[in-house]
Amino acid sequence: MDYQQQTLAVKNSIELVVVLYDGMMRFLHQAISCIESGDVAGRRENIKYTLDILAYLQGRLRADAGGQSAVTLSEFYAVMYSQCVIASRDGSVELLQETIRNIRNVRDAWQEISGSEAAQGMFSREQQTREERNVSIRPAPVSISTVAEEPVVRRWSA
Repeated sequence: MDYQQQTLAVKNSIELVVVLYDGMMRFLHQAISCIESGDVAGRRENIKYTLDILAYLQGRLRADAGGQSAVTLSEFYAVMYSQCVIASRDGSVELLQETIRNIRNVRDAWQEISGSEAAQGMFSREQQTREERNVSIRPAPVSISTVAEEPVVRRWSA
């Protein structure tokens, strides 16, 4: 296990979200550098990494548990995704800078939450509850005919 993997292994859920936001900002700054140097492939690659993170964060939202906050974050991720696509298409440094500012604002809020004792307790209780459910709930056996009848769901991702 390398240093980066060890560092991530000890972080709680909120701290990992902050790390992902930091990654998005880093990739967007690199995309700006690529635009300024005329590196189209580099611009696209860095924006793709940002889009991958946004899609991951969007996919991890749980409206049933997060309520209005999850809905708001979902809308935020959709807007950031859209801005990244448009900025990549147009090579817009200004739009990428605006996107970085927006991401930084939300990242700072996550950072503030990650330091609060209430959040630490909330996430440790959530983890404990999840572990209790895993112990008490056993999956039902699945027959081959049941699996064959289920529709195949394909998700598009960046």
